[in-house]
Amino acid sequence: MSVGETPITVVGNLTDDPELRFTPAGVALAKFTIASTPRTYDKTTGQWKDGTALFLRATAWREIAEHAADSLTKGMRVVATGRLVQHNWQTDQGENRSMLGLDLDDIGPSLRFATAKVTRAQRTNTPAQADPWATAAPASAGTAAPSGGFGGSPAGFSEEPPF
Repeated sequence: MSVGETPITVVGNLTDDPELRFTPAGVALAKFTIASTPRTYDKTTGQWKDGTALFLRATAWREIAEHAADSLTKGMRVVATGRLVQHNWQTDQGENRSMLGLDLDDIGPSLRFATAKVTRAQRTNTPAQADPWATAAPASAGTAAPSGGFGGSPAGFSEEPPF
């Protein structure tokens, strides 16, 4: 993340299925809208009340885009993290417009009111899609983590489950 970017986590529901497209260079991108509606409890009436919904247009790139398109559907509750971005443009009539969007770093189903079965995706390590967690040190025979550290990833975590 760069200096000055605004990180945010949004919990909400997808308003439609993710729309998967590919750039002319073959890079996957998925676009969809996340609706997040705050709820407050009114003690006087004993009822929950919905506030004003926030609709954020989210954009996912590369593997996250493909995984989101394969895994998420309209109405699903998701937890999404990313960076707020402002898009500015001018209409054909010369009016200036702007919109806030969300460039996703990660997204997944919310497990608060649902369950999910996770399947690990197979990686294709082409030069343009090289594994960002890989290190120069080779893996020791019989272990999943490169030698010389705890796990081998920049954050020090192994891709193997701890159990």
